[in-house]
Amino acid sequence: MKMENSQNRRHPNRPASYNLWVGVFCVSVFIVIGLFYYTTQKIEYVWRWNRIPIYFVYKDSIEILAEIEGEVGAIKKDGEQTLITIKDIDVTETYRIPAAGVIRVQQGEMIADGDILAAYTQWKPGLLVIGLWTTLKLSVIATILGVIIGVIGGLTRISSNPALKWATIVYVELIRGSPLMVQILIWYFVLGTVINDLLAAAGMGRLPAFWYGVASLACFAGAYVTEIVRAGIQSIHRGQTEAARSLGMNYAQSMLHVILPQALRRILPPLAGQFISLIKDSSLLGIIAIRELTKAAREAVSASLQPFELYLVLGVLYLVLTFTLSMAVQRLEKKMAIQ
Repeated sequence: MKMENSQNRRHPNRPASYNLWVGVFCVSVFIVIGLFYYTTQKIEYVWRWNRIPIYFVYKDSIEILAEIEGEVGAIKKDGEQTLITIKDIDVTETYRIPAAGVIRVQQGEMIADGDILAAYTQWKPGLLVIGLWTTLKLSVIATILGVIIGVIGGLTRISSNPALKWATIVYVELIRGSPLMVQILIWYFVLGTVINDLLAAAGMGRLPAFWYGVASLACFAGAYVTEIVRAGIQSIHRGQTEAARSLGMNYAQSMLHVILPQALRRILPPLAGQFISLIKDSSLLGIIAIRELTKAAREAVSASLQPFELYLVLGVLYLVLTFTLSMAVQRLEKKMAIQ
């Protein structure tokens, strides 16, 4: 009786049919999984899930090749490495091989340029891990820049200065009214060409495609964040601003210490939705040769001819990324609600 009473106090608003509907949900999930499994068995396709792990991590065989002709002068241990010295008439070269490597030559042996001196294995990240890491970097940097652009844009959007206000409106409407793919192509092939030419003329290196992908995503997200921030600020009652000004705060202080903290609580859910979309939108950057997660999966499919397994894994990886972000935002919402 005491246990039942404590459970009732913990969930006082649960209806009597709650457990019934939990059961209905669980049964529905099993039915969907069963139908999916049945469908996979009916199609004429050979499933090779055992080959998927190599696209996360694999053991690569690396060979050390001689770059000169000559005689193997010495083979000796140096801590966790083995040193192989090749002596020619005028040149001496030393090659370092991990201690676990297999030496293919002997001391005093004559070798030619390109001969294999040793071989060893090394664990390397697979295509999916490389693509996942690139997607994470793109999304995090673009999110930070998008927030900065959005906060500045939200403030200028409600500014009394017509130049700032109208410029922000034009930016928002242009970005929101055109496809992201077109914006990516403009950033890379138009703006990127001009910027790289200017950098080359100044004697500086060219920017890689990665940064143009970040810029396109940041500008795209910034336009939507601008409207989210504007709506959040305008949802705060005018009396809050008047109260802050009556305490001696200027406009910037009242916005920073009073309005924006309250607006943040209201705009957090739509911001999370926008950044979840940004993670998925990063899949378009493959068109400018950025090996993000989707492009890496396409390369793996081309090499292995395993489209179903790899695209299913791709969907799961995106789900993990977006679900993790969603849970993090929910925890942040709860913390802010408590404060």
